[in-house]
Amino acid sequence: MDLPPLQIGPVEIPGGVLLAPMTGISDLPFRRVATRLGAPYVATEMVACAELARGRRDVMQRAALDETLPTKIVQLVGCEARWIREGTRLADYSGADIIDLNFGCPAKEVTGKLAGSALMRDLDQAEKLLQAAVESTDLPVTLKMRLGWDDASKNAPDLAQRAEKIGIRAITVHGRTRQQFYDDAADWDAVRDVVNATSLPVIVNGDIVDADSARTALERSGARAVMIGRGGCGRPWLARELGHALATGEAMREPDAATRYAIVLEHLHESLAFYGDVHGVRVFKKHLGWYVLQAPWPEDLDERRAAKARLCRLNDPHDIERDLASLWGV
Repeated sequence: MDLPPLQIGPVEIPGGVLLAPMTGISDLPFRRVATRLGAPYVATEMVACAELARGRRDVMQRAALDETLPTKIVQLVGCEARWIREGTRLADYSGADIIDLNFGCPAKEVTGKLAGSALMRDLDQAEKLLQAAVESTDLPVTLKMRLGWDDASKNAPDLAQRAEKIGIRAITVHGRTRQQFYDDAADWDAVRDVVNATSLPVIVNGDIVDADSARTALERSGARAVMIGRGGCGRPWLARELGHALATGEAMREPDAATRYAIVLEHLHESLAFYGDVHGVRVFKKHLGWYVLQAPWPEDLDERRAAKARLCRLNDPHDIERDLASLWGV
C-alpha cells in the first residue's frame, strides 16, 4: 500500500503519513526532531487567533516556524471571523505554507468559547469562519474536524461539502464525535461518508499507531492519507517508519536503544535552546515520560513507570542524560 504524494493545493506532501497538530506536544522542538527523522508534515500546536494577534508570547511560540521545516503548517482556532482573518494573515506573513483550521478540539475550555468542535453545532457559523480564512490568504486552507458533536448529529459530510464550495483544499476527520472525546474506538467507517461527500483529499485520524491500524483505517475509510496523533508521542520517527512499512509491506521498524538515546538527547537539546534551560526541561518532561514508556525496555512496564517517575523528578539536563544512558545501557 504505497501512498502517493498528497497534493494540498500547490503544496505536495511526499507520501501520506502526517503528524497531527497537538497542543502541548507539537511545539517547534518536536517538529524539528520529527522532520529530521523523516516526517514530511508536522503541524504546529493549536494557535488561538485572537491571542496571536495580541502578541501573547506563549501563543507566538506555539506558532513558531523554522526554515528547516520542509512544509510549514500553522493550525488556527477561533470563533470570530475577524480574528480568523487576522490569524490567517499573520500565519501567512510568518512564512506558513498551509493554514489549517481546527473544528475538532473537544476540550471544554475551547468548546466553551464556541470554538473547536463546538462549531459543528453551528455549520452556518463554521462556514463564515472558513470563508474568512480563504478570503484572507492565497495559501491553501485545510480543515480538521470530528464526525459531529454527538451521535445524533454526525454532520461531517455536510460540513465537508460546504468547505469544498468555499475553497478549502483538504479535510482531516477524526473518527469520533466531540462527546466521545477520546473514548471508544475511532469509527473509520464513518469517515467514508465524508470521502463520498466531497472530491477533496480526505485524511483519516484517530487510533492510528502502527502499520496494521493505518492499513485498516485507509481501507475502511477510503481516505487518501493518515494522520497520527497520540501514537506519535514518544515516537517522533513514527511517520517515516509507518510510511516505509506501508510502502513495502514490511514490519514497522523501531529504533534500538542507542538510536533512541540519541533522539531523546537531540529533543532535549532542542527544547533547552528554544525555551531556555529551566523552562526547556519543564516542557520536555512530558516527552521524556513518553520516550521511557514507549521503549520496549526494561521489559517490565512497572519498571518503566518507576524509571519515568524518577527521571521526571530531575531538573538538571546532565542528570537526565546520565540516568537515561544507564537505563538503556548505552
